[in-house]
Amino acid sequence: MLYPLTFRPIFKERVWGGREIERLYGKKLPSGAPIGESWEISDRPGDAGVITNGPFAGRDLRWLMENHAAELLGGAKPATGNRFPLLCKILDAREKLSLQVHPPASKAAALGGEPKTEMWFIADAAPAAELYAGLKRGVTRAEFERKILEGAVAGCFYRLPVKTGDAMFLPSGRVHAIGAGLVIFEIQQNSDTTYRVFDWNRAGLDGKPRKLHVAESLASIDFNDFEPALVQSKWTGGEVKSRPLVNSSLFSVEALETKAGAGLNLKPRKLQIVAAVRGRLEIKSGSASVNLAAGQFCLIPACLEQAKVSAKSDATLLRVEAS
Repeated sequence: MLYPLTFRPIFKERVWGGREIERLYGKKLPSGAPIGESWEISDRPGDAGVITNGPFAGRDLRWLMENHAAELLGGAKPATGNRFPLLCKILDAREKLSLQVHPPASKAAALGGEPKTEMWFIADAAPAAELYAGLKRGVTRAEFERKILEGAVAGCFYRLPVKTGDAMFLPSGRVHAIGAGLVIFEIQQNSDTTYRVFDWNRAGLDGKPRKLHVAESLASIDFNDFEPALVQSKWTGGEVKSRPLVNSSLFSVEALETKAGAGLNLKPRKLQIVAAVRGRLEIKSGSASVNLAAGQFCLIPACLEQAKVSAKSDATLLRVEAS
């Protein structure tokens, strides 16, 4: 019988990363390296998250998908290759990321990649932090291509100021970049295909310019995607407040704020993920219990009839449901 599962994070060195994941969440990072990504729930080739609790501790998510997929997923659809459908990360952007795009499902296979729709929840934002998302109104493909050649394509991107608690949905095909000074919880399709349009003329970790993918980017970009808005939903509720963030054909995400001592029941028999953004939580299902601190994730298998989240302090969390 499966139970609420926690995983050892997988840290990724990135030229734009830093040490905020350690400062904010107490995660022990490799010394001296700029860590840009902490893969919290992952079933990527060569990067399967290892279970850290209960009878299956030491096994990984790949093993779970190979041996317990039906119990784990329920009605959720696996990704290509019978992989877990989602990839959940914490991102630390001390510098701007590359201007980039992920291929839509209709074009990904022809381009040799995987589609990638994602969402960002801003967990920590420096003053004047911003996102790049979509195109400025009226930008044409011809203008975009010309600006690439001129090294000025950043001027075609729509820029949005953001603060802690904001959220942005990014369907595949939407050009985007994370600005400097942001820590983000990212929920995405299980994909690692990114096409870079421009990388600010900087060197990568090896001292050489990182590869650009201009042809693939132009084939993937939605050139009718102008000036998208941040998620506009409002909070409702009392001791436990909720705010819907995403409801797509791939996954849904809601933010929850709870007072210390409050609790909520998770949906029965649904594949869900709980991410603690702030505060401390306890998740119980039958005799199994998991404690989460800020920056930790828990996977709730679809076979569970009941699971309850209790707040051990005032807390903010994300509840993710795979479709």
